[in-house]
Amino acid sequence: MNTQVIIIFALYVLMMIGIGILFYKKNNSIKDYVLGGRSLNPWVTAMSAQASDMSGWLLTGLPGLAYISLAGTKEAVWTALGLGLGTYLNWLFVAKRFRAYTEAAGDSLTMPTYFEARFRVKSKALKIICAMFILFFFLIYTASMFVAGAKLFVNVFGISYGKALALGAVVIITYTTLGGFLAVSWTDFIQGILMFCSLVAVPLIMIFKDPRVPSADGIAAVKDGFLNIFPDSNFSGLVIASALAWGLGYFGQPHILARFMGIKKPSGIRPARVISMIWVIISMAGALMVGMVGKVFFKGTPLLDKETVFMDSIQALCPPILAGILLSAILAAIMSTADSQLLVSSSAFANDIYAAFDKKASDKKLMWISRASVIVISLIAVAIAANPESEVFGIVSYAWAGFGAAFGPAVLFSIFWKRMNAPGVYAGIISGGISTIIFHFLGTLNIEGFWGKIFGIYEILPAFIISSILIVVVSLLTKAPSEEIQEEFEKAKQLANAKD
Repeated sequence: MNTQVIIIFALYVLMMIGIGILFYKKNNSIKDYVLGGRSLNPWVTAMSAQASDMSGWLLTGLPGLAYISLAGTKEAVWTALGLGLGTYLNWLFVAKRFRAYTEAAGDSLTMPTYFEARFRVKSKALKIICAMFILFFFLIYTASMFVAGAKLFVNVFGISYGKALALGAVVIITYTTLGGFLAVSWTDFIQGILMFCSLVAVPLIMIFKDPRVPSADGIAAVKDGFLNIFPDSNFSGLVIASALAWGLGYFGQPHILARFMGIKKPSGIRPARVISMIWVIISMAGALMVGMVGKVFFKGTPLLDKETVFMDSIQALCPPILAGILLSAILAAIMSTADSQLLVSSSAFANDIYAAFDKKASDKKLMWISRASVIVISLIAVAIAANPESEVFGIVSYAWAGFGAAFGPAVLFSIFWKRMNAPGVYAGIISGGISTIIFHFLGTLNIEGFWGKIFGIYEILPAFIISSILIVVVSLLTKAPSEEIQEEFEKAKQLANAKD
C-alpha cells in the first residue's frame, strides 16, 4: 500500500466532500436540492451529464470487455459506437425539447412529475409506478458502482472487499446527502475533467513508455481492434444489434435527463452538445485502447479479473504520485454516477412517493426526506453489491436496459407526438419495464437453438420496441388529449425553439 497514493486519494475525497459542504447552505427548497434551481451553465451541464452517464464501467467494464478476446473487442467497439450515436441523438433531439417541456408542464422537478403534468393525470398512480421503476433499476445501477469502487480499493489498498465496499459507500453518501443537485453537478464537472485526462494519458503511456509494450505491437493492437470489427463465424449480426442497442438507452436515463432539466436556458443545449460529443468520442476511444493494448501488455501474465486492466496498467507503469492521480479518475467515474443515481432515486421517493401521501409536507421536510432516502437506498445497494464476484458491465447493462425501455419511448413520444395520451404513457412505461425484466430473465436460462438466439439479444431492443408499439396503439384506441394539453404541447415547442 503506497502512502503517496493514499494521500492523493484522501485529498481528492476531501475536496469532493468540501464541495458538498459548500453547497449545503444553498439548498433552501426541494427544487434547489433536486434540480439546483435550473441554474447550470453549458459546461457544467455537459461534463456532469457525461461523467454521470459513463460511470465506473467506462474505466472498468468497457476496457475489460475489449481485453478478454477478439470477440470481446468487437463487442466493445460496437457498444461504444452505439453509445456515441445515442449520446448525439439524445442531445440533438431530446435535450432542448425536454428542458422546455418540463418547465412548461408545471415546472416539473422529476421525470414522474413531468409525466403526470404532461398528461394531466389526477391519480398518483403514474408517479408511483414511475418512481418504483426508478428505485428498482437504480438500486441495481448504484450497486454496480459500489462494486466498481470496491474493486478499486481492493486493488489499490489491498483491503478486503467488504471494507472496500463500505469505504466507497460512505464517501459517496456524505457529499450527495449534504449538497444535493448542485454539489453532484459540480463534482461531476471536476470528475469529468479528471476522467478525460486519464483516458487520454493511460493508453499513450502504455504504448510508448513501457519496454514490455513496443510501440509497433501496441499500435498494431489498437489498429486491429478498431478495424477488425465486422461479423464472422464467432461474432454474429445479432451481437452487433445488441451492442448498438445500448444507444437506445439514453432517451430514458433519469440521471442524464435531469441534467437537461437543470440547464439555465434551452439555448445552452447546443454548446453543451458540442462539449459532450468531444468528451465522449475521445474518452471511449481511450477506454477501448486500454483494453486492446492490455492484451499485449499482460500477454505473459493474464489478469484474474479483466475489469482491473485499467488500474493494473497504471500501477505497473506510473510512479506513485502520477498513479494516485490517474487512479483517482476511476474513483471519479464511480462517484460521478453513483451520486447522480442516489439523488434521482431519493428525489423519486421524496417528491413522487412520499409527497403523494403527505400532501401538506413542506419543502424543507421533503428535502430532509430526500436526504434520508439517500442513506437508505445506499444501504440496500451495498447489500446487492456484497458479492465480490459481481461484474460491473453485466449489472450496468441490465439497469441501463430497464431505464431505456421503460422511459425512453415515453419521453420521445411525449415531446414529439401531440396525439399521445395518458393511457399511452401508462402502457409504454409498464410494458417497457416489465418486458426488460422478462427478457433479461429468459436470457439467463441459456436456452439453445433459435429461441436461445432470440432471448440472447440485449433485452433493451425487444422491450423498447414493445413499449413504442403499445404507446401508439393504446393512444390511438383511446380518447385524444384535451385542447389544453395540445396547446401546452405547442407552447413547449415554441419555448424550445425560442432564441435569447
